[in-house]
This record gives sequence, structure tokens and C-alpha cells, in this order.
Amino acid sequence: MSSIPFPKPDPSILARRDEIIAGLAKLLLPECLITSEDERRAFETDALTAYRRIPLAVALPRSTEEVSALLAFCAAVGVKVVPRGAGTSLAGGAIPQEDAVVIAVTKLNKILDVNYSDRTVRVQAGVTNLSISEAVMPDGFFYAPDPSSQLACTIAGNIGMNSGGAHCLKYGVTTNNVLGVKMVLIDGTIVDIGGDALDAPGYDLLGLITGSEGQLGIVTEATLRILRLAEGARPVLFGFPSSESAGACVAAIIGAGIVPVAMEFMDKPAIAICEAFAKAGYPLDVEAMLIIEVEGSEIEMEAQLARIIEIAGKHDVQVVKESRSAMETALIWKGRKSAFGATGRVADYICMDGTVPTGQLSHVLKRTGEIVESYGLRVANVFHAGDGNMHPLILYNVNDPTEQDKAEAAGMDILKLCVDVGGCLTGEHGVGIEKRDLMRHQFTDADLAQQMSVRAVFDKDWLLNPAKVFPLEGRNAE
Repeated sequence: MSSIPFPKPDPSILARRDEIIAGLAKLLLPECLITSEDERRAFETDALTAYRRIPLAVALPRSTEEVSALLAFCAAVGVKVVPRGAGTSLAGGAIPQEDAVVIAVTKLNKILDVNYSDRTVRVQAGVTNLSISEAVMPDGFFYAPDPSSQLACTIAGNIGMNSGGAHCLKYGVTTNNVLGVKMVLIDGTIVDIGGDALDAPGYDLLGLITGSEGQLGIVTEATLRILRLAEGARPVLFGFPSSESAGACVAAIIGAGIVPVAMEFMDKPAIAICEAFAKAGYPLDVEAMLIIEVEGSEIEMEAQLARIIEIAGKHDVQVVKESRSAMETALIWKGRKSAFGATGRVADYICMDGTVPTGQLSHVLKRTGEIVESYGLRVANVFHAGDGNMHPLILYNVNDPTEQDKAEAAGMDILKLCVDVGGCLTGEHGVGIEKRDLMRHQFTDADLAQQMSVRAVFDKDWLLNPAKVFPLEGRNAE
């Protein structure tokens, strides 16, 4: 996305770099401050690798108090701050600017408390998503949100982007599973919002913070809801003659009031890519596939599957393959969780993140194929079908500037389509820089002014992640 405009660095900040670094050095141990160009380069981008900027410096605080001191210092000297988790953002949410300090929470990586009576876990924000479930699974619990990057992504990033995952159809996304946060404001003030209770009195500030993309403060701790593991779970592969019939089947299942724990979609190109990588036993002679997982007792699973298979039969299902062992189940999910990485083995790609009503899936899938084909490119579709969260992977050659421009244009057309059918620009990846200039397609000027006014309450000088989310023109509206 090298064509996306970014603000030019402030020459006065660059001229004061040595002074700023000296101030930062007083707040951290030497090993927690990165200043050399080679080491800073490791933080120049995130998973949207087409855009890069080397930050002014990188700070790795070890406590909430150090985050507080860093933010207070940056605010006092007028330096921009880019919060960062593990850098897995696909929307450019953690890409820095040359006149900005990156504050990464990766050293805040402890699980602080597990309370099985209240079914909560309190963690530092640099803890990885998967490590929470691994910590509580021996006692029969798990943490529901499970993005594909869960092995690496941090809770801080999950909260920033309101991440979802394959199993969030039934259990909800991050905002449904966060009970409280400790957050540091731009002036260094430390605030506690929410707590162990399932609901907190007053305004829903947690709902505001979750998905705010690091523009309101830096979360350093979170209290999360953990859930009991189900008695059993079983994924089933359903193969269809077309993407349209698979999409129609999804809409019919949801319309019938059935809520599986997960419902994932792959089209033929995605099936082939993931099967070559994971050897999961995916059917290669179908045009589209659904992975539908049900859970509960054997009787419950059999009853739910019978209804789903009946509905699938009305949509020309060709293959129904149930997992019969823990190994088969692991392979099925390995293929799905590895989709983005496996695709990267065969081509460069741009991953979109629009969300549509499930009744529009068939239409949007058909139009997505037509849009990408009109640019002379290929697409592999893999996404969370149950909540309509589309992830078309537009394949292109990153070394061909013309193809990159075409891929970007195709992606923007697809996102506009999602909005036009009643959906939205993002389901879980966030806006970042990728969708920033499409915000006017979804929101009116009045809508954006209201959102920016709320943002300005927390950060009136626009120092926190300032080049993200909102179109560059018309900033600082109040």
C-alpha cells in the first residue's frame, strides 16, 4: 500500500532526536530502549508490509508505571506515540512514523491472576492470545476469541482492533470477553475501567476503548472472561459446487436459528492452498467448503448436525465429512488457522476485512470474483462465514508496481461493495491506514466529526497513533 499518503515528519522533532532519546533513556533500562537504525528497522512495519517507516525510537516498558512515565514525557515534549503489540496488524495499525516513538508492550507478558470462581483471568497486555487458553485449559477452561494469529498476537492488539476468530460466532469477539482494563492516558494518568463483574456501572467506556486502535490510551492490563470447555466438539467439512451455494447455506443455517460454535468458509483456491500445507483431508473436487463445528454432549452434537446436514442438502452439498478423532480435528483447524501463512507461500496478497449481512454472502462472493477478475488478478476466499466477516486474499506480484496498484484498487472496490450491501469496512482487522481513506464511504462528515470529537477528549493534540483511522483532511474536529 505504498501509495497511501502519510504525513511528512515534523522537522523540529527530528532535529531534537538526541534530546528526546536522552529523555527516554532516563525512564528505562538501557536494554529497554532501541535507538540504532538497524534495530529500529525491525519495527518499521507490521503485517501490512507494503508500507514502512523507521520510528524515531522504540521503548519496551516493563510496567504500567514505565508506560505512564513514557507517555507523560512524550506529551510534554510533543512527540507522537505509536502503541504496538506483536505487530500482526493486517491494516497497518502499528506502522510508525519517522517522528514518532513506538511503545511496545511485549515485555508486559505476565498472567497476573486466574479466578475460576469468577471465571476471570487478569493479564498484562503483552500476553499472547493463545497463552491464556494454554494456561487455563488443564483446569477445563478457555479464552474464546481466537484470531488466526493467536500464537503471536497480544491482548493489547486484540483490544485495539476488537479481534475475533473462528470460534467467536457463538462466544463473541474481544469486546464481549473483556471485563476491565488498566489504561494509561496520553498525559500519563493511569485509569482502571471495569473489573471482575460481568457489567460495570456508568457509561460503556470498555466498549469505546475496545476497537479504538490505540488512539485513546495504552492498555497495560486486562481482565478477561474465561469459559468452561464444552463436553465435546466436532468439526464437519461440507463441500459445495459453488461459492454461491455455500454462502446460501450459511444464510439458511443462521436463519434457522442454529448457532454452531464456528462456521468457516473456503473457496477452491483457498482449499488447495491450505490442503497443500496442512494435509488436512480437505476435499479438492469442490468449488467451496464450509468448516462447521458443533459442541456439547454426543446427543446434542448429533441433533445439531442432523439439522445442519438437512439444510446443506437443500443447497446441493456434495461432501459431508465428519472429524472422528482429535488428530483429524487438529488438522482441520490447522489448515484453517494457517490459511494466511500458507497463501504467502504461493503469492503475495492483500487481505481485506469487510463484513456483510449473511443474507448477502452469495451476492458478495459472486461480485468479489467478478471485481478481482476485472483487474486481471486472482482471489482466494477464506473467512468467518457465520458472522459475514469476509477475508478475500487478492493475489498479486509485489515486485510489479502495476499489479500492486490493481490489487489495492480491487480491495477498495470490494470494501465499498460490503458497505453498499449494508455491511461495514472492518470486522476485526481495524481501519489502520489501509481503510482510512474509505471512512467517508461509510460515514458522513457529521459522523466522522462526532467520532473525532470523542477521540479529542482523550488526546486533544492527536499524539496517539495519529495517522490512522480518520482521513487526514479535517483532523482535530471538535
